[in-house]
Amino acid sequence: MRDAYHEELDSISDSLVEMARLVGSAIGRATTAILDSDLKLAENVIEADQRVDELQHDLEARAIALLARQQPVATDLRIVVTSLRMSADLERSGDLAQHVAKLARLRYPDRAVPSDLHATILEMGQLAQRLMAKAAEVIITKDVDLALQLEQDDDEMDLLHRTLFQHLMDDRWKHGIETAVDVTLLGRYYERFADHAVSVAKRVVYLVTGEHADEIQADVQPEIQAVTGADSA
Repeated sequence: MRDAYHEELDSISDSLVEMARLVGSAIGRATTAILDSDLKLAENVIEADQRVDELQHDLEARAIALLARQQPVATDLRIVVTSLRMSADLERSGDLAQHVAKLARLRYPDRAVPSDLHATILEMGQLAQRLMAKAAEVIITKDVDLALQLEQDDDEMDLLHRTLFQHLMDDRWKHGIETAVDVTLLGRYYERFADHAVSVAKRVVYLVTGEHADEIQADVQPEIQAVTGADSA
């Protein structure tokens, strides 16, 4: 009976990993669609999001049934509750990838991204995909150090997001209001996608330690400063 119970817990984790891999692939393909004005690929990303939604609905049903039947406590309870929250982050990530693809479809056969911003959007898409891949690895390994590292990695996305706004605010901007709106939305989609990947990693930290990631980082920071100060002295 307990073996079946733990198999159910493992299956919930497996579903989260599958969701993370699907949305990571989706943001990568959506980025290609928006940069290449690839209508077929955009439609594929839009349709594939249904699979992510189905996985979330199935995971929710299994998690609620597990809570009702087994009434888990301690770590097992954290696994179930945290998994529900992670699935919501991942489902929203899929929606954001779909938004990128829908923008590609809306502007087809034109391109939503001007050529001078292609490199920045490509970098944002690739970074978003890497962050989600790392989040999937964190779900599998329960590696707290790797999970905490994601927030630092997200700083790069924030920098790219600011770079977009610098282009938009430049007096030399010549692409018009509609393109400015498109680029603003794209920047927001990628920035929020990265935030959800970080959120997933933080929830794994809580699952493993029972502490929130911010609390752990606050505890570690004085130790780092003390060591750094001692070295410099």
